[in-house]
Amino acid sequence: MTSAALRRFAVIVITAVSVCYTMIGFGLYLAAADLAVTAGVLVVTAGTTVPHVLHVRAGLRGVRPRYLPLTLSVQALATYVPDFLLPFGWSGVIAPLFAGSLLVLLPLRVSGPLVGLVTVYQGLAIMNVTGGHWSISLFYAVTVLTTGAMIYALVRSARMAGELEQARAELAEAAVLKERLRISRDLHDGLGRSLTAIALKGDLAARLVERDPASARTEVTELVQVAREAVQDVRHVARGYREMSLKGETDRAVALLEASGVDCQVNLTAAALPRSSEEALAWGVREGVTNVLRHSRATTCSITTSVRAGAARLEVVNDRTTADPSDPATPRPGGEAAVTPGNGLTGLGERASQAGGTVTAQTTATGGFRLTMEVPA
Repeated sequence: MTSAALRRFAVIVITAVSVCYTMIGFGLYLAAADLAVTAGVLVVTAGTTVPHVLHVRAGLRGVRPRYLPLTLSVQALATYVPDFLLPFGWSGVIAPLFAGSLLVLLPLRVSGPLVGLVTVYQGLAIMNVTGGHWSISLFYAVTVLTTGAMIYALVRSARMAGELEQARAELAEAAVLKERLRISRDLHDGLGRSLTAIALKGDLAARLVERDPASARTEVTELVQVAREAVQDVRHVARGYREMSLKGETDRAVALLEASGVDCQVNLTAAALPRSSEEALAWGVREGVTNVLRHSRATTCSITTSVRAGAARLEVVNDRTTADPSDPATPRPGGEAAVTPGNGLTGLGERASQAGGTVTAQTTATGGFRLTMEVPA
């Protein structure tokens, strides 16, 4: 049952019960010929009904009534003051509605004891009216408890159903946002290297086409292959499925670096790693090499993995950090310094975190750049 349907059901049941109790109380004085008594009954009927409706509506919406102390006081006075003014009293049939209002509006640690007092008072009052008939008194006292609990249960259930639907909608929205972030991260991490490779091989082929057509043809062939891999990457992102191996990604990185004129040294550990950790390190290699190709004038690059103390460590180190050595922001030999992460490093940090690891990026003492990732081994 949806929250709207449950709310309609609660309104129908509470309205029916409230009308029945009110009509029973009103019927006690229906045959009375005293105009003052009839007028008094009409006043107390309005005094109990109007606040009760306001309280139930506020409870269903999960908000505090605008005039809560006043409306609850009016309902209490309209419920119990007539016991001393009308011939047959009034609270005997209306007190259950007041108990429901107490439970709906006040915390249970407060409303519980108050409803207990209402129940005891009701039993004693009815016993006094009936001349000591305890069975009738017990019936009216139990009615206060059951009706109040019923009103509270219906209001609480309808409100919880609404909160559950809202939470479900928020979870769905969060899932959509998470998927968007995943696609954005995968497109950046996956296509960044491929597009960089395409651009580099295209430039290289353009330079070779005049003096070395055979080599240019080879570069164009490899460019087409990289473009096809990029298409596969897009398909994998769309499907939410990607299998990466550390060795395969390292081999592709070495080929790309050497084609770009960067000497590469590789030292991979032979230790078997958990699937999530290996994929995270593979993404680390891809992001590190992409940064080398796009943001540096590196001449050498090393890719190293090791396992120590239950952690697998990846280091991608190159010897020059920026594309412009004359740039004042270029790190000079000296101490190491942390690097403010961009989109790629931020996404890589998220991947490492999902695998239970960490990522750090810093310039080296010789003016190079070091990317380090550690994941559980």
